[in-house]
Amino acid sequence: MTYKVKLEVFEGPLDLLLYLIKKEEVDIYDIPISKITDQYLEYLELMQLLDLNIAGEFLVMAATLMHIKSKLLLPPDPADAQEQEETDPRAELVKRLIEYKKFKEAAAELSQRESTQKHFFARIGTGVKVDDLPPVKGEFLEASLFDLITAFTKVLKDIPKEVFHQVIKDEFTVSEKIHDVLHMLVEKKSMLFTDLFKAAKNKREIITIFLALLELIKIKEVIVMQTEHFGEIEIIRNTETIKPSEPANG
Repeated sequence: MTYKVKLEVFEGPLDLLLYLIKKEEVDIYDIPISKITDQYLEYLELMQLLDLNIAGEFLVMAATLMHIKSKLLLPPDPADAQEQEETDPRAELVKRLIEYKKFKEAAAELSQRESTQKHFFARIGTGVKVDDLPPVKGEFLEASLFDLITAFTKVLKDIPKEVFHQVIKDEFTVSEKIHDVLHMLVEKKSMLFTDLFKAAKNKREIITIFLALLELIKIKEVIVMQTEHFGEIEIIRNTETIKPSEPANG
C-alpha cells in the first residue's frame, strides 16, 4: 500500500498492552508474557500491513517483550538462582503499566466529566451529541484504534482463502472508498463495521476500505462507537461536520 494514515490520536504501545490484558482478562500483576507478546506482534504486523504511521516506541516495546519472554523461557542459571528468585523479569514492565493505567484512568475521568457537562457521550471535540445518536439501549463507548484492528482482523479471517490470495490489478483508491462510505451513511444514519466489507471482492479492497475509515475518523467525519467493551462496532456520521447543503440522512 502506498497510502499512509497518520492518526492524531494514535495510541501507544502501553495502550496496546493494556488493551490486550483487558481483552484476555489476565492479571496485570501476573502477565502471561509469551501469550501477550505473540498477540502484540500480531497487532504490530497488521499495523505494518496497513502502512499505519507506527511510532518507534512500538518496536522498542516489541523488543522489550521478546527480551522478557526469552528470559522467562531460558533455564535458570544456578549461579544466579537467588537473584532470579528476587527479581521477576516482568516487574519493571508491570510497574510502568500500573503507573500509566492510573494516569490514563484519571485523564479519562476528567474527560468524562467535561463531556457530561456538555451533554456529549464521546471524547471532547468529536461533536457527537446525544440527540444525534441512533436510538440504542444504554450508553455509547468510543471505540479505540485497537478495537478497530481487532474487528478488522476478524473480517480478514472470514475471507475465503481463494479470495484472500487473489492477485489483481489495483482498482481502488482510498479517496473513492471515502466517498463510498459517506454515501452509505447518507442512506443510513448508522451502520455496523462488518457491513462496510460485505460487497468487497478481494483483500486489497478490504484494506482500502479500512484505510478510508481511518481517514474519516481522523478528519472527524465519522464516529465509531460500541455499546459495550469489545462489543460490535457501529459507525455513525458526525453531524457537526455536515455542510448546510448536504443531507444528514436519507
